[in-house]
Amino acid sequence: KSKNGESPFATTQRFCKLMCPVTRLPKQPVYGINDWYFAYGNNSAKLIKEITALMTDLAPDTNNRPFSVIDAGWATYSPLLPGNGGFMDDFSKPNDKFKDMHQMVLDIEKLGMQPGLWTRPLCAKHDDPESLLLPSIPGRDDPKSPILDPTIDENLARIKYNMDTYKKWGYKLVKHDYTTYDIMGKWGFQMTNTLTAPGWRFHDKSRTTAEVINHLYHIIRETAGDMYIIGCNTMSHLSAGVFELNRIGDDTSGKEWDRTRKMGVNTLGFRLTQHNSFYAADGDCVGLTKDISWARNKQWMQLLAESGAPLFISPQPDAVGQEQKAFIKQCFAKAAKVQPTGEPLDWMTNPRPEKWKLNGREVMFDWS
Repeated sequence: KSKNGESPFATTQRFCKLMCPVTRLPKQPVYGINDWYFAYGNNSAKLIKEITALMTDLAPDTNNRPFSVIDAGWATYSPLLPGNGGFMDDFSKPNDKFKDMHQMVLDIEKLGMQPGLWTRPLCAKHDDPESLLLPSIPGRDDPKSPILDPTIDENLARIKYNMDTYKKWGYKLVKHDYTTYDIMGKWGFQMTNTLTAPGWRFHDKSRTTAEVINHLYHIIRETAGDMYIIGCNTMSHLSAGVFELNRIGDDTSGKEWDRTRKMGVNTLGFRLTQHNSFYAADGDCVGLTKDISWARNKQWMQLLAESGAPLFISPQPDAVGQEQKAFIKQCFAKAAKVQPTGEPLDWMTNPRPEKWKLNGREVMFDWS
């Protein structure tokens, strides 16, 4: 129950702490850059070095350096076999655009950022035998991409090997993605009357889905050691207290502002009550591109930077001028330090809260 004078937001924060009494959080706030929302997989070692060099001088805090997270596009692709469109399929090896992932670590660190890496743990190789795979599910967005069954020991050993490889390469943060979709065959918004697609099953039928997912998460966590883990497309309540950070919503966008309002602003407004109770709540990136006006992205960047949530920017080089650089520098300075958790003040009546309490002051945003 609420205490006298306590807002519903603050009451919900207390409730979240009761549900997750032990939280695993990063030692310092996590922030930085991620190439996805302008490159969308068309990245390379050259591009990562370019955007890291572009942004590193905008982070003045020498005690907590930003991360440069390499998103999808770095891993080895399957050959163009009949019925296979050349999907990424070996997340233990880089493709020709990157060649040497340890060298990539050294290059990022030399430029003054901390290296991070995206991976898809349950993505199978194009030539894996069917005995290792979950059943093919009609209606998947990418039916050509086979999925590993997480109840098979050989597959879990591969996931351990890949995580251990990233650690040996020198990455300080790993973002793992797609496990819910790969296991269930559905996105969250498709889970209406059923969680799973027809025909779905595990090889091992003796354990519940939650037990299987918990086991997978703990293998990722334990193998990662001191690397930070961002869960993405994970089960939130099973990630709580396990991963330092968790993506709390679907993708924002560097192309469609309506998507950022729906998946970013809305999500942050209704999930910040879990921030630093379950994990550091990652509301996703600012897609800083020429396709979205700076007036809009500036507000989204400000909200992330001043709310205490992790701030990640996808900086399209052509969209970063002097005005953007000056504001990014301000936001990075705030994101590098612990901030009071922002509170949406109109969340009971507005699905995209516009009125916020940030650092003790009331701030109005216009998301239209």
